[in-house]
Amino acid sequence: MDTLTFDSADLAVTEDFLSRAYARMHIGSSTPEAGRAQVRRSAIAPVSVDELALDFEMSYAVTPLGRICLCVVHEGAVRDHSFQGVEDSFGPGDVVLFAPPDLPYSGRIDHARYNITMLDPALLAQVAAGPDDSRPVRLTGHRPRSAAAARQLSHTIVHLRDHVLADPETADQPLIAATAAQHLAASVLATFPNTAVPEPTAADRGDAHPAMLRRALAYIDDHADQPITVADIAGAAHVTVRAVQYAFRRHLDTTPLAHLRRVRLAHAHHDLAAAGPGSGHSVTAIAARWGFHHPGRFASLYRAAYQRTPHQTLSDG
Repeated sequence: MDTLTFDSADLAVTEDFLSRAYARMHIGSSTPEAGRAQVRRSAIAPVSVDELALDFEMSYAVTPLGRICLCVVHEGAVRDHSFQGVEDSFGPGDVVLFAPPDLPYSGRIDHARYNITMLDPALLAQVAAGPDDSRPVRLTGHRPRSAAAARQLSHTIVHLRDHVLADPETADQPLIAATAAQHLAASVLATFPNTAVPEPTAADRGDAHPAMLRRALAYIDDHADQPITVADIAGAAHVTVRAVQYAFRRHLDTTPLAHLRRVRLAHAHHDLAAAGPGSGHSVTAIAARWGFHHPGRFASLYRAAYQRTPHQTLSDG
């Protein structure tokens, strides 16, 4: 996991830092002396979560980021924010897409405290399929579909910041990092209009046969200890993401990622039973090894599957 902090009241120093941390940009201030800019970043490879506080009014003109950039405003305002075909202003509680990854944007920060979350656009294709395999999934609107969707995405970002990225040992677990990034991507797609096509085509339904499902299940069994995605599972089965999702729903009444979670839970159960008391292994460490970063959620899933607590299995091993 990577962390970064910045604190300066020098406008030129702030511009240089922001250009290195985001993309090349020009900033300015209408006040004779610029105020203080503070940034705190936590990041794993495909995702970064930044908390920013600017106690002055700052204009910005930014070159394309190459990443999906989300903004959640806590206090103050973002005014006159514009990119191709869009001009808008945001206030406390607003959750917005700053701009498509390939477009420049500009605007003004007005004494604001806000969150910037950035993710690799390729993450969207790991959890959903576009119109065809040759075109990436894109977001097509900068405002959420609904207030409820915006709140859910905001909760997802807070959870990522406070329960995954806040603990370097947790964030550095490959399965946890991959699962958290995929969950964020799925939340983004559920929040903003996009080009993903969720329903299977006739070809997808034709591909969703038992032999294909067996290939997908075998791939999951063989790679459960690795940070795999739905796109990886579909690729191994030689079908689209939609087809593999449809096959799991039709034949098993579940999803590929839910099945993957059950397989990983079974591995965690085996490791708990094999470790035993006095081994030096903890429930938290074993759960994290298999991609479960929330102890309470892991314990709940474990009890539902095995009718006992993880600690009881570890103690009886």
